[in-house]
Amino acid sequence: MPSAALIGRGTRRLLATSLGALIGITAVAAPAGADIGRVTEYPITTTADTLPAGITAGPDGALWFAGSGVGRIGRISAGGKVTDFPTSSPDSFPLDITPGPDRALWFTEGKANRIGRITTSGRLREFPVPTADSFPAGIAPGPDGALWFTEQNGNRIGRITTTGRVTEYPLPTLSASPYSIAAGPDGGLWFTELLAGRIGRIGVTGRITEFPLPGDSRFPDDIVAGPGGMWFTASGSNSIGLITATGRVTRFPLPDPDGGASGITRGPDGHVWYADQAGRIGRVGPNGGITTLPVPGDADKVPPFRITAGPRRTVWFTELFGNAIGRVRIATG
Repeated sequence: MPSAALIGRGTRRLLATSLGALIGITAVAAPAGADIGRVTEYPITTTADTLPAGITAGPDGALWFAGSGVGRIGRISAGGKVTDFPTSSPDSFPLDITPGPDRALWFTEGKANRIGRITTSGRLREFPVPTADSFPAGIAPGPDGALWFTEQNGNRIGRITTTGRVTEYPLPTLSASPYSIAAGPDGGLWFTELLAGRIGRIGVTGRITEFPLPGDSRFPDDIVAGPGGMWFTASGSNSIGLITATGRVTRFPLPDPDGGASGITRGPDGHVWYADQAGRIGRVGPNGGITTLPVPGDADKVPPFRITAGPRRTVWFTELFGNAIGRVRIATG
């Protein structure tokens, strides 16, 4: 089952539900007045109980995802065909995944305490993290040609070169639980501190700055660069957050009272998109207005978890408990 880090406010209630796989491919149009796109879902047929977590666009035009429940890395073509590749252990718990500067995919293995690399043909290499039981969680490419990752239990930010050399930087705040990480427009890496309620920034020289969030923005989760700064989700508040380079935070309330934003990305249309654990995909417009699009089926069984921009004006998302990958084809106009 997922680690405590995956269990945000909206996800906790899902632990009592069964994981049942989706049958067939379903689609739903956006409701009237919310013409932002159309959702299609693709069931993962290669393995049951995959628990797809992180997802990213690969250099081969496909989407790649971390199968956290089965220790596998999955690939889904633009047409919905799924293949997957095993890591060295079924309980390695791959969590996040990103393209590297070397045309390979790089990913974290939380339980195995490793950083993995896989080519588009499925060739695998794995590198141990020096700090024992550090639980690497998020990963992102940096402007220096290396990969940067968070160590949730180790309370460190790690840097790994494409040859596998790892450097670690301890956080100033104890037990901060760094989780997601993304490159910023300022040349630094920005990350969420799940338990400390802060957003952190690390420069390529290793200097760390931390910014406290407002008291009701607890448990910051995913983060991405977008218009005006870094955008993030926080399960402790019913909103999307934006933090500037100076630490100023603006919040955009979600339109639904039961919302629970999880993953976040900048879409190919330039807008910020997020995955809502209440069973919706949302988009933040240029004026801060939020429009949502429902995902088909029972929201308690198919909550979107992570989301990424895809090719040809699409965004893709994982359904952690639905054993499926979803696609939003963004509406024109």
